[in-house]
Amino acid sequence: MIIITGAAGFIGSAIAWQLNENGRDDLILVDKLKTEEKWKNIAKRDYYDWVDREELFEYLANEEIAKEIEAVIHMGACSATTEKDMDFLMKNNYEYSKKLWEFCTRYNIKYIYASSAATYGLGEQGYNDEINLEGHKKLRPLNKYGYSKKIFDIWALKQKETPKNWVGFKFFNVYGPNEYHKGRMASMVFHSYNQAKENGYVKLFKSHNKNFKDGEQLRDFVYIKDVVSIIEYFLNNNIENGVYNLGTGKERSFYDLAYNTLVNANKNPKIEFVDMPMDLRGRYQYFTKAEINKLRKIGYTKEFYTLEEGVKDYVRNYLEKDDKYL
Repeated sequence: MIIITGAAGFIGSAIAWQLNENGRDDLILVDKLKTEEKWKNIAKRDYYDWVDREELFEYLANEEIAKEIEAVIHMGACSATTEKDMDFLMKNNYEYSKKLWEFCTRYNIKYIYASSAATYGLGEQGYNDEINLEGHKKLRPLNKYGYSKKIFDIWALKQKETPKNWVGFKFFNVYGPNEYHKGRMASMVFHSYNQAKENGYVKLFKSHNKNFKDGEQLRDFVYIKDVVSIIEYFLNNNIENGVYNLGTGKERSFYDLAYNTLVNANKNPKIEFVDMPMDLRGRYQYFTKAEINKLRKIGYTKEFYTLEEGVKDYVRNYLEKDDKYL
């Protein structure tokens, strides 16, 4: 059986979808649903059991269940880059991840967890995932969220006792279906689509960096279907332990993203530029691009969706439909 934490969230629910698509329903889904609409992310999923995230370790104290687990895919954490409560982040993004690591080590289980490209900060050290432990220590995240992810990566790299096989993924700018509950943290494709439907145009931040024109700020946008394909590849293969970038290896502009969203929503490609809030200007990333040589070296050869292909699939086959869910 496979445990997926954060299973009702964006990436977690998409992983459950991918595994269902390929015939696996021996899944234990772990999350908290509260009053959000996240339950819709798993409404169509087939799975063995549901466990509240606060009760997971009590659930796993049952030896008969623990011995049936072959992998833990840990996507359950606070993913809000604007979260200000550092104690909350340390509890959810660091301590909980350590406890799952220790469980997987004890039972010789594969462990896959979510790191983040936010650990790279402004990219002063580049976006190379082939750096060693000392290289990880030099990274300077821009926010508390990124820091909480960085210190777990460092902790994992220091461990002598490890799970059967472990990998952490530094997710870049992921977009796609099942992100609808994320509010401000949802992708710019989602926000651009909603702006286009409501106003007929999209607003983008002006550039406050002389090296970038308005709308030409660059990101590595990666489609959710590529993300879950890669995670499934790691699940099914014994890969060298470590932290891996999960992006396309190509940078694209916010203008390109907004333009493609508008066109696929059958709107005129009208884009307006607005001033960036002052509190963002000093910590705004103008460029990200995942180095993916490490991913290619371990045998993942599948081509990524282009931005045009990913946005088209997302807008036409999900956002434009009554049923928007995977």
